[in-house]
Amino acid sequence: MQLLDGKKISEDIKNEIAAEVKKMKDNGEKVPHLAAVIVGNDGASLTYVGSKVKACERIGFESTLIKLPSTISETELLKKIEELNQDDNIDGFIVQLPLPEQIDDQKVLMAIDPSKDVDGFHPENFGKMALDMTTFIPATPFGILELLERYNVQTAGKHTVVIGRSHIVGRPMSILMGRKGFPGNSTVTLTHSHTKNISQITTQADIIITALGVPNYLKAEMVKDDAVIIDVGITRVPDETSERGYRITGDVDFANVSKKASYITPVPGGVGPMTIAMLLKNTLLAREQRAMRGQ
Repeated sequence: MQLLDGKKISEDIKNEIAAEVKKMKDNGEKVPHLAAVIVGNDGASLTYVGSKVKACERIGFESTLIKLPSTISETELLKKIEELNQDDNIDGFIVQLPLPEQIDDQKVLMAIDPSKDVDGFHPENFGKMALDMTTFIPATPFGILELLERYNVQTAGKHTVVIGRSHIVGRPMSILMGRKGFPGNSTVTLTHSHTKNISQITTQADIIITALGVPNYLKAEMVKDDAVIIDVGITRVPDETSERGYRITGDVDFANVSKKASYITPVPGGVGPMTIAMLLKNTLLAREQRAMRGQ
């Protein structure tokens, strides 16, 4: 069994991006600028956005954090997004989800300029991804592809089972794993809450990508020997022995499944760090594309 070490690979990617940014600075070029919009005071979102800002500083990006009250109206938030769309200083930006209930997530994502949508959630970017065109791939799926590529995990002709059909992970992964090229060229089964006899399907899988958010859902008996396991789940489970009062747990019963897997991602330290690294990579791509357009 080999760990797919997202912590290590994400550091490698950040170092590569930092070298690119240094070249930009040495040439007197504008460095990438990422903005993050956060609405309200959700603890997990604040931590996550904070780590994105820190990562920007580390690699030499400029970053802007825009904190807005949870009482903000949809109209005001859309106005803020339009300001960011028009701001030539900003290459890419994200709006951290979830948003308060008075705001329609879909309306907000639609309002982001696709050329600045470094989360890759805009329908235009999602459609391009589905058609194998150059675009921003959502950061978590992009991170999974990068892990598979850097560990040279073979995907061609394999049976990939994706558990979960969210627009952020499950649906894009099901498209990307079936695309032409590497990683890709696998036969994909997308499973979800209405799938019957899911264990019969997972025991036939060469690669399992699970993004359910149900702690320890995937058990050893649901996995065949030498399967590749990608665990995207991340749940805070109460734990009195921990000083924080909780521990982070994935969708996979790691202790038992790892004994059968050929490759497996740990939680934490697997897919999570890759998501931030690939968001930075998308921002670098956005900057390069804007430079080519003379912006």
